[in-house]
Amino acid sequence: MTYAVVIPARYASTRLPGKPLVPIAGVPMIVRTWQRCIEEVDPQHVWVATDDDRIAQVCSENGIQWRMTSSDCLTGTDRVAEFARSIPADTYINVQGDEPLFNPDDLRVLIEAAAKHPHDVLNGYCSIQDGDEFFSGAVPKVVFRPDGRLLYMSRAGIPGNKTGQFRLGYRQVCAYAFPAEALQQFAQLTQKTALEEQEDIEILRFLEMGFEVRMLPMSAHSIAVDLPEHVSRVEQRIQQGL
Repeated sequence: MTYAVVIPARYASTRLPGKPLVPIAGVPMIVRTWQRCIEEVDPQHVWVATDDDRIAQVCSENGIQWRMTSSDCLTGTDRVAEFARSIPADTYINVQGDEPLFNPDDLRVLIEAAAKHPHDVLNGYCSIQDGDEFFSGAVPKVVFRPDGRLLYMSRAGIPGNKTGQFRLGYRQVCAYAFPAEALQQFAQLTQKTALEEQEDIEILRFLEMGFEVRMLPMSAHSIAVDLPEHVSRVEQRIQQGL
């Protein structure tokens, strides 16, 4: 199986403008994410797909392979699909650029699962530990079948219960594996699907298009940086050596 690890990175984040270049303990976030990936795979397999010259320049300065993509991409997955048209591979591993604490072991989990299930869309998940995370609209929650196939993903607190209190839950880890054919079918749509638009969760497009999504257990090390206050949480974890 041939594969490419792609880190989509757009500059114009709505919640945190310039997010890929936000310094995390003095290092641009996109560089930290790349550094985590190359702990597990050879740098020749890892690329940044961006739409901004400033991000491309930082990549060049740090020896990171990059490809320029359109600023019109609907989602990061659409950006990976555009990248795939110029760099052929059997499978594309998508690691979000806002995952500076991404666990490199999870990358190996994705690669091995993609080799075992070459036609499946794969995504990671981990346990939620507290109610604040469970009820946060910034955290996509995951419910899946006993065999690991995704039922639904939502920013609401699911699965719910009659008490309205947190009991158990799982959150998405923003790392994916896409077979080349499924990725191109995903990108053929010119607008987001209804639930994808409502939830602002792009993996839902695959469900709405009829694809099965296989969820993989991953570590809880990752902290996605969506808001300014998340930066200090990540820096604290780095200072603790985690």
